[in-house]
Amino acid sequence: MFKFRSYNEQNTKQAVDKKALIFGLMSVFLCGIGFSIITPVVPFLVQPYISNPGDQAIVVTLLTSVYAVCVFFAAPGLGALSDRYGRRPLLLVCLLGSAIGYFVFAMGGALWVLFAGRIIEGIAGGSISTLFAYFADITPGEQRTKYFGWVSAVAGVGSAIGPALGGLIAKFGYSAPMYFGAIITLLNVVYGYFFMPESLEKNNRLKEITLVRLNPFIQLVNILSIKNLKRLLFSAFLLWIPNGSLQAVFSQFTIDTFNWAPALIGLMFSIMGVQDIISQGFIMPKLLKKLSDAQIAILGMVSEIIGYSLIALSALFSFYPLIIAGMFIFGFGDSIFGPSFNGMLSKSVDSSEQGRIQGGSQSIQALARIIGPIIGGQIYVSLGHAAPAFMGMILIAAAMLLLQNAFRK
Repeated sequence: MFKFRSYNEQNTKQAVDKKALIFGLMSVFLCGIGFSIITPVVPFLVQPYISNPGDQAIVVTLLTSVYAVCVFFAAPGLGALSDRYGRRPLLLVCLLGSAIGYFVFAMGGALWVLFAGRIIEGIAGGSISTLFAYFADITPGEQRTKYFGWVSAVAGVGSAIGPALGGLIAKFGYSAPMYFGAIITLLNVVYGYFFMPESLEKNNRLKEITLVRLNPFIQLVNILSIKNLKRLLFSAFLLWIPNGSLQAVFSQFTIDTFNWAPALIGLMFSIMGVQDIISQGFIMPKLLKKLSDAQIAILGMVSEIIGYSLIALSALFSFYPLIIAGMFIFGFGDSIFGPSFNGMLSKSVDSSEQGRIQGGSQSIQALARIIGPIIGGQIYVSLGHAAPAFMGMILIAAAMLLLQNAFRK
């Protein structure tokens, strides 16, 4: 394990621990499969417990929102705990919690059981901040955006496989993908227990954790008070609101607009993962040579706006090739925005603060994913199937202007 230096003393010759890198990428891959494998079947699992078909889209989006609520409250605390006790124990416990959440969701039997499963998954899902902090620990600052690109690519592979696999497994029952996701996550726990090295050395850990650091609202205020991060985080917040809406309502959208089955819905979700692979494997390395992190983020935003416009048109004309093209373009934008944003964020603080800053970032993202699905579900029902996509075009345009102004100043 390499020795960590203070933020100001990192040097460019710092080597990356290969065992740590392999575990981190493997965790991202398996988490990508475990999370995305359930996406094609959620509307079908909800359907037996809904008497009014018009309420189905709202319940599906609320299941996404309750997950995000739990991430919002859990992420800062888990990030702070990982800064104090290390990344390894937190990640292993949270992965185990995710597996339990999948099992509960799969058992079903009542609508409240589905929500209970999502609550358990959401609390454990707050560990994503710890996983990002883990990568920040093991990578030198000047190469961090590149490695976050690798994370995005590997997550893309998992996300590409997961929905298609979930759609196929659903032939054995709509709960089958949940059980498979639980098994995949448990395998990740076993792998991590035996092979995961600790990334945060004891001399770089927090000496103590105050209650203030566990309060998500106080953490949000503190992080947003950091002058050079405020505009960056707020622009990302505006982008994450419609993204959360799209993720929550997409399955219902394809069922209502095109009458698609789980296998085809899963294949559409896989487009996002394929786009990650293409972007990170072939496009992102070239962009990093020519553009700054901020410029790459702006390019991603423009691509997402174009993608949303095509998705909106597919709803207006009921023409499915438009949504396929829109998802490819949206997926490209999303795949390059994430690594560039996380690169800018992680470079802003030292190693002892990575858990805190990533936890705060994940709380903001979770807050957006609470608001996004709720708004998206309501306007989907009241204003039409194209309304969430139009919302995405407007909010991301505002986010792009905010980010441009921030870096101009």
